[in-house]
Amino acid sequence: MSASPRPSAPPSSPGSDPKRLERLAKLNKLEKELEREEKMDRISRFIPYSKQREFFRAGLHHAERLLMAANRFGKTECGAAEITYHLTGLYPDDWEGRRFDGPTEIWAGGVTNESTRDVVQDKLIGPPAQRDLWGSGMIPQRTLGDISTARGVADMIDTVVVAHVSGGKSSLQFKSYERGREKWQGTGKHCVWFDEEPPEDIYTEGRTRTLDRQGIVLTTFTPLLGMSEVVRRFLLEPSPQRAIIVATIDDAPHFSQAQRDEIVASYAPHEREARTRGVPTLGSGRIYPVAEEDIVIAPITIQPHWPQIGGIDFGWDHPTAAVKLAWDRDKDVVYLTADYRVRQALPVLHVAALRPWGKKLPWSWPHDGLITDKTSGIQVAKQYAELGLNMLPERATFDDGTNGVEAGIFQLLERMQTNRFKVFSTCGAWLEEFRLYHREDGKVVKEYDDTLDAGRYAYMMLRMAETDAIDNAWKPKMRRVV
Repeated sequence: MSASPRPSAPPSSPGSDPKRLERLAKLNKLEKELEREEKMDRISRFIPYSKQREFFRAGLHHAERLLMAANRFGKTECGAAEITYHLTGLYPDDWEGRRFDGPTEIWAGGVTNESTRDVVQDKLIGPPAQRDLWGSGMIPQRTLGDISTARGVADMIDTVVVAHVSGGKSSLQFKSYERGREKWQGTGKHCVWFDEEPPEDIYTEGRTRTLDRQGIVLTTFTPLLGMSEVVRRFLLEPSPQRAIIVATIDDAPHFSQAQRDEIVASYAPHEREARTRGVPTLGSGRIYPVAEEDIVIAPITIQPHWPQIGGIDFGWDHPTAAVKLAWDRDKDVVYLTADYRVRQALPVLHVAALRPWGKKLPWSWPHDGLITDKTSGIQVAKQYAELGLNMLPERATFDDGTNGVEAGIFQLLERMQTNRFKVFSTCGAWLEEFRLYHREDGKVVKEYDDTLDAGRYAYMMLRMAETDAIDNAWKPKMRRVV
C-alpha cells in the first residue's frame, strides 16, 4: 500500500510576511511623522477670508486697526496669523499688509491670565497643558526657541523666543488686562495685539509702546461692552492712523446658512446684534431699532417705471458718500439699491464713479453744497454739476421747505417698521452705518453716518425722482424744480 502524499504547507498570508510587516511599520511611522510635521506648521495652511485679508491690508497704512467681528468669525485666528508673520518673517507671497524687515518684539494680551493662556497662547503656541504639542499653534514648532513660563498660573507662558528668517530672534510676551496698566508700561514694541476689548488706559499704554518703533496695534473683539471708549475711538474719532473692519457672521464662509440661522437663534435678542454682526450693544440709544433681516433683501430687478434718485453727502476728512433710491409708487415701497463711500478724493473722481449709476439720475444734496470751493471759486454742488452729475438746483428739503434731521429719521423709521423700506444686501457701507447709528443724551451722534445722510437727502427729495422714460435728452447742468 502506497503512502499518502504529504499535504503542502499553506501559503503564508500577506500579513505574516516579515518584510511586508516591516515596510508597513515604516510607512505608518512616516505617515505619523508627516502628520505631526503638518500639525506643527499650521500657518502654512492658513487661508484668510475676505474680511481677514482686508484687515491685513489695512495695516499697510494704518498704525491702529480694529477687527470688530461676530462671535466665531475667526478674529483670534486672524490676529494670531498676523502676529506669526511678524515674529517669523514668513510672510506669504500675496501679503499686502505691514511688513517688518527684521526680528520683532511683540506683546499679546487678553482679559485675564487664564483667558490669555486658554485663547491667545493656545492659538499661537498650542494646547497649554500639552507641552508635547507646543508648536501646533500658528507659530511653527521649528521656529520656537527658549520658552519661559509665568509664575502663579499653571501652564501659562510668559515669554517665548522665535526664530526669524533673517537669522535673528524675535520675542513674544503674553500679558493680561487684569494685571493693570502698570504692567503694560515698558520698552518699545513693534506690535501689540489686544484680543478682546481692553480698558482705555491699557489700550493707550499699549499704543504708546509702539510709537518709538513706528509700530502697530491690532485689536480683535466682539463689541459686547457697547459704545465703549475704545469703540468710540475708532468709530467717532476719525484719524488716518486708524482703521476699523466690521465682520458679520455672514462673512464667515465656514458656516452653512442653516448653521448661521442656528447660531443667530441661540443668542438672546439683546445681544444678537453684537454676537452675530459685530455691532456694539446700543440699547435704547439705537436710532433704528429694527432687525436687519426685516429690511435687507437680495437685489431685485428695478422696473423701468419706478422713479429713481441719488443722494450725495460731500466730504473730505470724512468720506464723500452717495446712495441711490428706487420707488415702487404702486406699493409705496422705497428701495436703497446702491451705495458709495470714499474718503479724501477729488470731485472728479467721485463723479467718475457715480455717473454710471445713470446719466439722467437726479441728485439731491445738502446745504453745504452752497459753500464756495476755495480753490475753484465755484459752489460745491455746481462743481459736481459741471463735472457731469445731474444735480437738482436746490438743496434737499421736504415738501414744506423744512430739512430737519429728526423728521427724516422718523419718516424712514416708520417706513422700516411698516415694511415699506428695503435695502439691497450689496449696500455694505450703508448697512455698517445703520448698525451703529445711535444717540447720546437724546441727541443724534453725527459721526460715521455719511451714507445714512446721503440716503436721507435722497429720500427728502423723492418727489423729484425720475424714470428711465423721462428727459431722454440728458444734459449735465442744473435743472429747475417744478
